[in-house]
Amino acid sequence: MNEPKPTLDLCVSIIARNAQRTIQRTICSVSGLARRVIVVDSGSTDATPDICRGLGSEVVHHEWEGYGQQKRFALGLCDATWALCLDSDESPDDPLANEIRRVVTADDQAVDGYAMNRRVWLGDVELRYTWQPEWKVRLVRRNAAQWVGNYHERLEVKGRVERLGGILRHDAVTNVTDLVEKQASHGVQAAEEYYGLGVRSNALKLLISPPAAVLKQLVLRSAWRDGWVGWVAAFGTGINAAAKHMRLLELSHRSR
Repeated sequence: MNEPKPTLDLCVSIIARNAQRTIQRTICSVSGLARRVIVVDSGSTDATPDICRGLGSEVVHHEWEGYGQQKRFALGLCDATWALCLDSDESPDDPLANEIRRVVTADDQAVDGYAMNRRVWLGDVELRYTWQPEWKVRLVRRNAAQWVGNYHERLEVKGRVERLGGILRHDAVTNVTDLVEKQASHGVQAAEEYYGLGVRSNALKLLISPPAAVLKQLVLRSAWRDGWVGWVAAFGTGINAAAKHMRLLELSHRSR
């Protein structure tokens, strides 16, 4: 009989709210990998907290303060040498989980972080070309990294960052309606953060940016190779760009 693999000097932090659709996959994907799995819940009204506790995870409530702040709080709860920072709809596939085990066990002192390629699923369809590659730093040495930004948050690492094999599955959207709503919402939120940083828009940018975003996915990323789902996702990127510049224009004119 095979002996169970020992858990690593690793904490997993997950931010969640009403994530019962995806949270089980996320937690199960790191089962047996980390010595602590901490879910920071910002007020779920569905079964998310119960699912997490049932799978052996710690659940900590923290009122929503924005993506960056939630992730900073979650990372602050980690007390291992290494931290794996996930959203509730992100799950490492088996090759990536094996890579995580390998590098955390090796604990190369010259490396402070690892990036992994995140690949979106729309419903039950994997997008192999759209938005690819999308490298995201998710595994970091705890004392050498911090989350910066709020909506466009990212893990900033002091030292060297390397890339891991495997795929970080991103169960981002359930169907086309969900895609349209989320892309529009993300565009508006991005605009509000950009506006606070002094970024402005104009009618020309509103005219050019959406089709440019669509063409980038279709031509440079070969989104068409994902079939009809790739076309839909590419135009969803255009919706995001349109919503961003529409909101920036509104904010600019209101301030006058």
